Amino acid sequence: MRTQVAIIGGGPSGLLLGQLLHRAGIDNVVLERRSRDYVLSRIRAGVLETGLVELMHEAGVGERMEREGFVHDGTIIASGDDQVRIDFKALTGKHVLVYGQTEVTRDLYAARDAAGLETLHDCRGVKPHDLDTAAPFVTFLKDGKVHRLDCDFVAGCDGYHGPCRQEIPQEVRREYEKTYPFGWLGVLSETPPVADELIYANSPRGFALCSMRNAQLSRYYIQCDLSDQPDDWTDGMFWDELRRRIPAEAAERLATGPSIEKSIAPLRSFVCEPMRWGRLFLCGDAAHIVPPTGAKGLNTAASDVRYLHEALKRFYHDRDDEGLERYSETALARIWKTERFSWWFSSLMHRYPDQSEFDLRIQQAELAFLRDSPAAQRAMAENYVGLPY
Repeated sequence: MRTQVAIIGGGPSGLLLGQLLHRAGIDNVVLERRSRDYVLSRIRAGVLETGLVELMHEAGVGERMEREGFVHDGTIIASGDDQVRIDFKALTGKHVLVYGQTEVTRDLYAARDAAGLETLHDCRGVKPHDLDTAAPFVTFLKDGKVHRLDCDFVAGCDGYHGPCRQEIPQEVRREYEKTYPFGWLGVLSETPPVADELIYANSPRGFALCSMRNAQLSRYYIQCDLSDQPDDWTDGMFWDELRRRIPAEAAERLATGPSIEKSIAPLRSFVCEPMRWGRLFLCGDAAHIVPPTGAKGLNTAASDVRYLHEALKRFYHDRDDEGLERYSETALARIWKTERFSWWFSSLMHRYPDQSEFDLRIQQAELAFLRDSPAAQRAMAENYVGLPY
């Protein structure tokens, strides 16, 4: 087999890159370790930055997103019963779109199928080779046979546990990591959302988030101990605790029901430098992870995809490799700013086990400053809707 760009990873970042390259006339093959059903069963955040929305349209897959997605012009930051609305539209002229990551992936699969592009699932033992040469290739096991895919470039969109990052030599690779001392217990329920916009709540009992997937499907989170298991929390326990952490007026109108999915996610920050080695380019979770506060995971992957597909277009259309040479530097400059925002927002909203009284007063002062300062609100809004590419 032969292609121009081998894309390892069939999640939203790999599929988006493949669709954008296809529309630019650049051949690509997507290799995915799991089945399509498994990929589409993963529950992830669905807050799309302005830049990702624009990329979806550029990829030709924005029609259903625009029809079914929910425009959010702001969000609510709460501390006890004290609330402030961060007005994205007034502060930046932009908004975010609530549209589930599963739906993004579904749209990208449909477009890839319609174009007849090659997407290989259940590929085991995927391994890139000769990445520091002009003739890289990828081997993988499928249907009991070893296959070889020759290519010009390899895009590692294979997540944190994928093989691509490990191909960067240890003496070249540098990794930065922060692990948070708590997790998020998330519940999905077939209930109307408690509010038209997301509510981020800081309370003495810990953080809570009221989110949604659509008008009859809600997603709620509460901060929990890392030692907790989903089965430790009955539905009744979860709803009672959520009510204690959100503003009283929201708690009074909260509609509850059986959970249809319940899980606990740990919080961590991670960055790998560089994001390019030879003919290998890392995208998304393969190179960086952010805590879910602010919903930046998919959006940072999208910024990588934007930089990489533009660089590959310049190479194939103009024989200009400057974008490829500078890919890692360009992508990391935006990633570190996004990491900063996710760290700041997490620090603002959560209760930490080692917080002193001084730390708590500083957190309260920061929340008050955000409430009272238009400049602070503008800074948050600019980061939330997405920094420019």
